[in-house]
Amino acid sequence: MPITVPDTVALIDYGAGNLRSASRALAAAGADVHITSAPDELLAADRIVLPGVGAFAQCITALRAIDGLEDALHEAVIERRRPFLGICVGMQLLASEGHEHGVHQGLGWIEGRVVRIEAPGLKVPHMGWNLVTPTRDNGVEEGDAYFVHSYVFEAASPEDVRATSDHGQVFAAIIGRANITGVQFHPEKSQAYGQGFLKHWLEDGRWH
Repeated sequence: MPITVPDTVALIDYGAGNLRSASRALAAAGADVHITSAPDELLAADRIVLPGVGAFAQCITALRAIDGLEDALHEAVIERRRPFLGICVGMQLLASEGHEHGVHQGLGWIEGRVVRIEAPGLKVPHMGWNLVTPTRDNGVEEGDAYFVHSYVFEAASPEDVRATSDHGQVFAAIIGRANITGVQFHPEKSQAYGQGFLKHWLEDGRWH
């Protein structure tokens, strides 16, 4: 029986992510994880994960402060079409722009904007477990995931929203197009649901 070699996953360290728990969760799902901010290591990886904790402006500024990182990301994900996963603010950075502490340009890989969640009578930040519901039959499983966020991704095209959740308003829980995936929840904190999601992403990582 042939030995299955796990995909190498570049987990990007740009000073704005929960690297330790994300690395453990990816490894438990079957990945060979390399924490890195080196563009050449990113280009050599089979898959790429961009975590994100904090504010949009802080995260995009930190990413762009690393010489060559944004260009390497563009080459790997957009040109070479390597499977990509953005987590929480890492997902939000995919947008055209973020409206947190001013208006800031995102990576622009998926058209849309990041705006503050509208949740009258509910606590913001939205923190805790919420149901993730697929928008159609697209391979996403329904289940409870763990969220911590105050802003949401408003996609320009409904086709890019692969699953939703609800906290005062329905919002995008999973964004996806071709080889690009973003999740507003934290799979590394979402126990069985998160592990199932990461395993599915490692098995495929592309939208059909």
